[in-house]
Amino acid sequence: MSHKTAVIRLIRHYSTTSPSISKAKSKLRTEYDPDEALKIYSSVSKTFASPESSRYVQDLTVRCLAKSGRFSDVENLIESRKNDPAATQEPFLSTLIRSYGRAGMFDHALNTYNQMDDLGTPRSALSFNALLSACIESKLFEKVPLLFDEIPKKYGLAPDKISYGILVKSFCVVSQPEKALELVKEADEKGVEVTVVTYTTILDALYRKGKRDEAEKLWNLMHKKGCVDAAAYNVRLMFEQKGKPEEVKAMIDEMTNAGIKADIVTYNSLMTCYLKSGMVDEAKAVFKGLRENGCKPNAATFRSLVYYLCRNGYYEEGYKVFKKSVAIHKIPEFNTLKILAEGLVEKGRKKEAKGLIRTMKKKFPPHMLKAWAKVEENLNLTSVSAESDKAEKASA
Repeated sequence: MSHKTAVIRLIRHYSTTSPSISKAKSKLRTEYDPDEALKIYSSVSKTFASPESSRYVQDLTVRCLAKSGRFSDVENLIESRKNDPAATQEPFLSTLIRSYGRAGMFDHALNTYNQMDDLGTPRSALSFNALLSACIESKLFEKVPLLFDEIPKKYGLAPDKISYGILVKSFCVVSQPEKALELVKEADEKGVEVTVVTYTTILDALYRKGKRDEAEKLWNLMHKKGCVDAAAYNVRLMFEQKGKPEEVKAMIDEMTNAGIKADIVTYNSLMTCYLKSGMVDEAKAVFKGLRENGCKPNAATFRSLVYYLCRNGYYEEGYKVFKKSVAIHKIPEFNTLKILAEGLVEKGRKKEAKGLIRTMKKKFPPHMLKAWAKVEENLNLTSVSAESDKAEKASA
């Protein structure tokens, strides 16, 4: 039996049981075993009601396979979907093109786009944007302008505001915001809307290149056009505030007066400013007030809070925050947690350090197991008794 046939049979076999798509997405976000990912995908593949419902499960599965170097399985999975009657629908086929991009398999994405005539699938800006996105995902940034020039001419379609946004991103990623600004003028002349996302992408690139005057001019233009949102303010916040909490609070007030609601990125900035200034109680107050402000903490929230709590010697509080991050699957990265484990041992809290490492061995990808084993060995935690492990596990 060929490997391709085996993968397709696996997909059919596990489609007999069907957990909800939302549960499947939740499992796939933290799944590192490619075979398990295929099983989860297969169990819900027959229940996809629309391209959107299949897109995220498919992308998460493809991501897991690609990270494991299982590119032949990515190809088998996506190619098998071309036999679906829905392949004649552009939204469906666009998800396949985009998924190839997620795997960094741009040649396959382009081949799928070129097959649309044979499959009887119409083309519009929708599939064109999927192809451009696949190019970005595959990190072929310099190829995006070529496609933008060639594809519309070849197939007689008109780029839309999303197309221009992707092209702008390709120039900004390679630090050419000046060309991106030229595109804004071109889009305006053609009557294509320039979105706030596009403006914000250029604003960020200008700041990163040290072009503050140009960034300020663009910011004024965005305000004039009413093209400002929380993400745009967050870019400005990142580069304009000097690490002073009062400046961040002032900008939050400015946002509020403009009718724009601060988001988790904004509050992360405020919290981090407090932490860098040694104002731990104020930072904890921001963290506790997130729900009241309509925000949910993300991985960056926990990373910053745990890191700076450790820097200030609050290792036991850092461990409590770590446990909260585990509960909602927003766990900080290895280096931050290594600092926490070392600090816990230093404070004589070996059981907590052991519990942290045990949890991480379960939650982190397989290639990180050796790194955690080394930390465990260096901290002399291998001698912690099995009884202590059991007690810590029961209290977790």
